Amino acid sequence: MTTHPSPEIPDQLFEDAAAETRWRERFTAPRMSLPGWADDAPDRTLYVSNASGVWEIYSWDRETDEHRKVTDRPNGTSHATLNPDGTEIWWFDDHDGDEFGVWVREPFKADGSKAEPAVADVTPGYPAGLEIGRTVTAVAASTDDGTTVWLARNGKSEVLYQHVNDAGVTALSKDESIVVIAHSEHGDNRHMALRALNAENGETIAEKWDGKGKGLDAISFSPVRGDQRLLVLHERRGREELLIWDVAAGTEQEIVLDLPGEVSADWYPDASALLIVHTHHARNTAHRYDLATGELATLDTAPGVIGSAGVRPDGTVEYSWSSAERSTVIRALATDGTERVLVEPAGAKPATSAPLEDVFVGDVHALVSKPEGEGPFPTVFLIHGGPHSSDEDRFSAYRAVWLDAGFATVHVNYRGSSGYGSKWRDAIEGRPGITELEDIAAVHDWAVESGLTDPSKSVLNGASWGGYLTLLGIGTQPERWTVGVAGVPVADYFAAYEDEMEPLRAFDRALFGGSPEELPELYRECSPLTYVDQVTAPVLILAGENDPRCPIRQIDNYLDALAARDHAYEMYRYDAGHGSLVVAETIRQTAAEVDFARRHLTK
Repeated sequence: MTTHPSPEIPDQLFEDAAAETRWRERFTAPRMSLPGWADDAPDRTLYVSNASGVWEIYSWDRETDEHRKVTDRPNGTSHATLNPDGTEIWWFDDHDGDEFGVWVREPFKADGSKAEPAVADVTPGYPAGLEIGRTVTAVAASTDDGTTVWLARNGKSEVLYQHVNDAGVTALSKDESIVVIAHSEHGDNRHMALRALNAENGETIAEKWDGKGKGLDAISFSPVRGDQRLLVLHERRGREELLIWDVAAGTEQEIVLDLPGEVSADWYPDASALLIVHTHHARNTAHRYDLATGELATLDTAPGVIGSAGVRPDGTVEYSWSSAERSTVIRALATDGTERVLVEPAGAKPATSAPLEDVFVGDVHALVSKPEGEGPFPTVFLIHGGPHSSDEDRFSAYRAVWLDAGFATVHVNYRGSSGYGSKWRDAIEGRPGITELEDIAAVHDWAVESGLTDPSKSVLNGASWGGYLTLLGIGTQPERWTVGVAGVPVADYFAAYEDEMEPLRAFDRALFGGSPEELPELYRECSPLTYVDQVTAPVLILAGENDPRCPIRQIDNYLDALAARDHAYEMYRYDAGHGSLVVAETIRQTAAEVDFARRHLTK
């Protein structure tokens, strides 16, 4: 293996002192997620915050207004929940960001005791779902041997379900008699089926699968004890919509809404209505749907993106919100229509940023932001990961620093993105990577022809699946890209498949239509390593040593191939997994990326 050169990390990114202060404050300004509460003790809540400089779990007792930092780990903590009575905090304990570990628990009220394994006899693995009841807990983990679901009761646990294919526990009825799992026994973990199991004996109560290419996603059971209706997302009409499945009765009710985009939802506390979050063209609206009358009422939320939302016992809707211009705030909308900021972490608020403009190139939706001045501009195409994700009109300190550095920014919701219907999301199946890059190329053509982008200063940049598309793009479209910046990418698909976690192997098999052994030519066509000799742009790659999703060996293979032809590249390695929860580390990586692009665009 070749020793890879590390990037330069400037002590100061901007000559202008105000700009230097502004970009650092955007990253270090304290932020938090929407607090989640215990079912039977709603004053006891949890949230994730970077107030300490690392994303960690915090508790908040609303009755006393006491906030407590629960976890304190070098690489941060991001997954946590409360048991129903709010006496315990459960959080996922992995090793240095590798996502492999076990759930642990500790008291909500600190008593000096250390966190201990939450469920006896559960072996370590990648988390595949957790449902905590008052007397029953269902927990799932995935390993290279498949997925196992355990049911714990009275301090003992037993295996409820086990299969070599990808699966997970998704819902537990409030009377704790029914456990619902999502499974891919049919061989496609991109379109899951649902199975309801008797929590007492593990026997199957009911099955639901809509057939090939039509997945189901269990959201949650009714919050009313004894009500065995399950809220489910389906895609029978080519987009994500809602149905209510009465598991015990074997009946279902589709919720047909006169809304143009896709929806997600949750129950109101008395199960009389649903809180609907509607996504259309990268923005959200919120609604209350009355289950008895079918009336859909729009809630008064500002234009932008609702990150998450929930309904308190008194009917207040709490939600996280941001826009491209303004950073995330946690809001509370009362039943009388009055709204207030619910809670804010202490510290300065980050500076605002520029708005995003909508651009449609054929059917491809892009979001564009411009720096001050007249174009054409150096432009960074910020390619999202997933691929079943999307870029939205939300605040991004990362986007803002590129704008301050004089770059126009372009987000592309390519085929494969979510939020635009099932056909759009699944259009990459059988030809991943190449399909998305056709859409990115079309938007790049528009950007040049419209006068936005200087074609000699075009940066392709993304992380995870976006990093994969970056490396594939600079190899298959070398004439378009001046610089490539790829974070935690797939670089050598054959080696990546060998080393990645099993749930992602299953994802790849569903996406490609088979394994590399079955479809070697297709994997070769879609692997960045295949085109490494065609790369002309200087390349910066950032990767975590403990990444189970895009493992380090396959990245080293790609860099060794670049080194063999003496190509210009730099490699930033950090001691974490698929990204970092440490704010200082994020700042270092961002500075390295922007500086790398500027250095190579001025040569």
